[in-house]
Amino acid sequence: MSKNTKVNAAILIIGNEILSGRTQDTNTNTLASWLNSIGVKVNEVRVIPDVEKKIVDTLNVLRKSNNYVFTTGGIGPTHDDITAQSVSKVFNRKYEIHKEAFKILEAYYDKGEFNKGRQRMAWMPENADLILNPTSGAPGFSVENVFCLPGVPSIMKSMLGGLKNKIAGGEPILSHTINLRTVESEIANSLSKVQDQNQDVEIGSYPFFHAGKLGVSIVLRSENQSRIDNCNSQILKFIKEKDIEIVDR
Repeated sequence: MSKNTKVNAAILIIGNEILSGRTQDTNTNTLASWLNSIGVKVNEVRVIPDVEKKIVDTLNVLRKSNNYVFTTGGIGPTHDDITAQSVSKVFNRKYEIHKEAFKILEAYYDKGEFNKGRQRMAWMPENADLILNPTSGAPGFSVENVFCLPGVPSIMKSMLGGLKNKIAGGEPILSHTINLRTVESEIANSLSKVQDQNQDVEIGSYPFFHAGKLGVSIVLRSENQSRIDNCNSQILKFIKEKDIEIVDR
């Protein structure tokens, strides 16, 4: 895939524990940051429950509208870990024991500890490609453009390095942040004018509250550093004219 090609992805977070608020999702941040670094823009993120029909229907939409889809959660040893069998239905593949995954897990656990629950982690769609797990043994897997990773943040993060050769990204997405001691209404019109003149740079405005004071972070994102620099210069110009303070976060 050419480096000039626009490459995009969707992230699908699967788990009742996320929707209930019991567990905080940090995987989105980790995945999005990593994908941006290899030139893959995240188009959307969805969080859905451990419900087979919901997983199947959502994946069928996302995989057709994105170059890649990354799922986290639902590939563990318990009864509600149903991501693998759901992906099997998405691609109309047999749900079966992956022989290589079984061998990896059998070798990972001490004799007598590789019980039926843990053996569930070796069940995958037929002919799935493994994503090796350097932390806890249990591999993830991919089928076509869908990549399935565990929900435990530290484990998921450790597996990303093994995906680099499987993902064809574009140019890395660069960013620059300007932190201001102001409110959004003070800069809204000026920022809109800059955006109108720089359609190839994504400009975001994000309020923050730090050390008891309000502020706004302006974030510039593009694959081209010179375009970011040009946009930055225009913003600094109106900041100076308005006598707005630039601060460190």
